[in-house]
Amino acid sequence: MLRASWSRPGDGRLSDSLDPQDLGPQDACGVFGVWAPGEDVAKLTYFGLYALQHRGQESAGIAVSNGRQILVYKDMGLVSQAFDETTLASLKGHLAVGHCRYSTTGSSVWQNAQPTFRPTADGSIALGHNGNLINTADLMAQVAALPSATDELDIHARNLEASTNDTGLVTALLAHHPDTSLEQRALDVLPTLEGAYCFVWMNEDTLYAARDPQGIRPLVLGRLERGWVVASEDAALATIGASVVREVEPGELLVIDENGLRSHRFAEPAPKGCVFEYVYLARPDATISGRSVHEARVEMGRRLAREFPVDAELVMPVPESGTPAAAGYAEESGIPFGQGFVKNAYVGRTFIQPSQSLRQLGIRLKLNALEHMIRGRRIVVVDDSIVRGNTQRAQVRMLREAGALEVHVRISSPPVKWPCFYGIDFATRAELIANGLDVDEIAASIGADSLGYISLEGMVESTGRPASSLCTACFTGSYPIPLPDEALLGKHLLESSLTAEALPVLNNP
Repeated sequence: MLRASWSRPGDGRLSDSLDPQDLGPQDACGVFGVWAPGEDVAKLTYFGLYALQHRGQESAGIAVSNGRQILVYKDMGLVSQAFDETTLASLKGHLAVGHCRYSTTGSSVWQNAQPTFRPTADGSIALGHNGNLINTADLMAQVAALPSATDELDIHARNLEASTNDTGLVTALLAHHPDTSLEQRALDVLPTLEGAYCFVWMNEDTLYAARDPQGIRPLVLGRLERGWVVASEDAALATIGASVVREVEPGELLVIDENGLRSHRFAEPAPKGCVFEYVYLARPDATISGRSVHEARVEMGRRLAREFPVDAELVMPVPESGTPAAAGYAEESGIPFGQGFVKNAYVGRTFIQPSQSLRQLGIRLKLNALEHMIRGRRIVVVDDSIVRGNTQRAQVRMLREAGALEVHVRISSPPVKWPCFYGIDFATRAELIANGLDVDEIAASIGADSLGYISLEGMVESTGRPASSLCTACFTGSYPIPLPDEALLGKHLLESSLTAEALPVLNNP
């Protein structure tokens, strides 16, 4: 059963839609699941998603089961926009799954918000997904070949809507298990999936979690006094007072019910964790594979200072993602660290688009320069990545106007030259500035006096993990999971091929 609010509450999304020409790397999604009889699982999930908000700001949803039925509530916007006290109070039960989304397959519309929901005669399923599958076309064919949905519950007075994402396909495949258990069905379906996935899903009485054999996206298991939790990052566990047990292993399926926790190995692990989690995606207070993300970013800054030293008087970050690396650069170089930009915490997506003339005047809704820190100084500006170069070009211009004598840009990741097909929505390859220009040309393009990218080796060594256990495809073009033909990839693949009846998502009228 699904419920949604169609009001558009107050704005404040932390995204780049203010200027569609100025999109940086967009985050993956956040998933959360909790099995805890006697606890307010809806509120635990809400606060868990709140801690994962940085991973997706387009939509949010929570599914809760009371043992007899599952109720799903989802809406567009931030977690705080989608839910209020009244809504959460209506979500009663002992287990829940939650999701905050950035779209990597399928448009950012309500029908694609998660958790996805599928009712059958054998019980309903609600599922959330972090990552991106690359054999979507094959999965679409498998779903089309399923027997007609005669075992789906007949919910009267309903509108049928079509989801157009890979998550809906997986939900449909898992839901079809007339002759076996959902647990066994998962062990049959999961090995057929290719790409990046961390799933949390549930039926009326059991919580499930699974991670792809490469472990591209993070997933962590935690313990509550009266239950279990799974989440994309351990920061979400800390937020709700859960203790970290361990990471969910690559190729592992967890099953949690009244009998406790069971683990299945559905594929041999072949670790290829996303290095960009360390650079940008994860919260700085997260720990991935035993390595503090904050410390990894500080170390990237130290190595950046050794690889690209410069004679300057101030090291400043682009807030917030550049702050740890800037601190490391300042520590290693001996140049004082300071804040040169002030970030407006409330700005992000607005439904009022600035006119072209306002853009040309340099409208500054996100960042403003601290002139007294900058005037008359040689500045080192540290950021996490350059995608198109538009953002850095505007920042350098702002610093010049504030009186900087020199502006030296340092980047704590190598040049991004290849798109990601595993859950990060970069620009297309043709739009990536490093794909057409060398470093000196990029420096000239953004107006910097010098530009330095950390080396691939320096970035990888900062994570404390062997290079063989990391995915660096966006920097190297070496994809750990072989890609299908280009025609079978793309964010809107399903929207061009699925009919409105293919994957029903239920919405109360």
